[in-house]
Amino acid sequence: MESAILVGNHALDELRELATSAGARVIDEVIQRRDRPDPATYIGKGKVEEIREQVVLEGVDVVIFDDELSPSQAKNLEEALDTKVVDRTGLILDIFARRARTKEGKLQVELAQLTYRLSRLAGYSAHLSRLGGGIGTRGPGETKLEMDRRQIRHRISTLKRETEQIRKHRQLHRERRRRDQLPLVSLVGYTNAGKSTLFRALSKENTLISRRLFSTLDTLIRRIQLGRDFPVLISDTVGFIRKLPHQLVSAFRATLEEVVEADLILHVIDVSDPDRDEKQRVVLDVLKDIGAGGHRLLTVYNKADLLALPLGDGGRRPGEGFSTDGLIVSAVSGDGLDRLVEEIVHHVTPLRV
Repeated sequence: MESAILVGNHALDELRELATSAGARVIDEVIQRRDRPDPATYIGKGKVEEIREQVVLEGVDVVIFDDELSPSQAKNLEEALDTKVVDRTGLILDIFARRARTKEGKLQVELAQLTYRLSRLAGYSAHLSRLGGGIGTRGPGETKLEMDRRQIRHRISTLKRETEQIRKHRQLHRERRRRDQLPLVSLVGYTNAGKSTLFRALSKENTLISRRLFSTLDTLIRRIQLGRDFPVLISDTVGFIRKLPHQLVSAFRATLEEVVEADLILHVIDVSDPDRDEKQRVVLDVLKDIGAGGHRLLTVYNKADLLALPLGDGGRRPGEGFSTDGLIVSAVSGDGLDRLVEEIVHHVTPLRV
């Protein structure tokens, strides 16, 4: 397990969770609030020296920044700190590489990683050879990403062709579903909002759900019965996060198109999360970015069991801090799910006429 120092300009709770998910042991957090990042080192010279002393004193393996560093900032920081430097984008990509299990997921993660690597190749090979593996160096399946520029470009071209084939394959499946007049309901939400738990509750699957960040990378689609003779398709896909790397959005285009093509989007929110409003905005921004901003959307406040919230009128809870047309449920206990099913049927029934 690598020892890590976290660096950012505000609370680092989420970065700590990300770092832990990547296998780091966080030994300290450094916060420096600046009007704008230093163009050379992101943080000021004094902070660089302070962190450098701690790196030497405690033998720190990696310093992780809660933002995307420019290639020159990353290079300057590694030289100044004399240890591995990973930014938020590299960290998230690393976690995705650890989570990828299917061929499709691995292809998309590798494409995102190599696109990111290509822009900061200068000095990167030397960095890998000096510091070995670990956080920021893993590809899908723990493979090293040690290639030169020509190799990376060639591999990116190959991956783009393969992901385009995935996209076309998914498009054929969507066309067949439309011919069968099966409405598609897609679950979206911030990572760890309980999306996959709700998916399994609705599809009546008993699989144990991991509480890890990004436990789902591949789109799962199930045909389910809502009430008597009312089949729909329900899909679960990758969770969103603040500062979601644009490389991932691009590489996972084939997967995210399932959301874009959905007839109804269920926006799952962790009602127990004190930052739920900010995370809700993040998800809505991502939906807008991928072309799903104007879709029919139903807000689902999940994890009511963690707060012992009353469900009010059959699962509906308008009021301060909640969407007036939202529903509050517990995917774990099942409370509010009957009302949610009624709402789904209400929204998609016109599509079957």
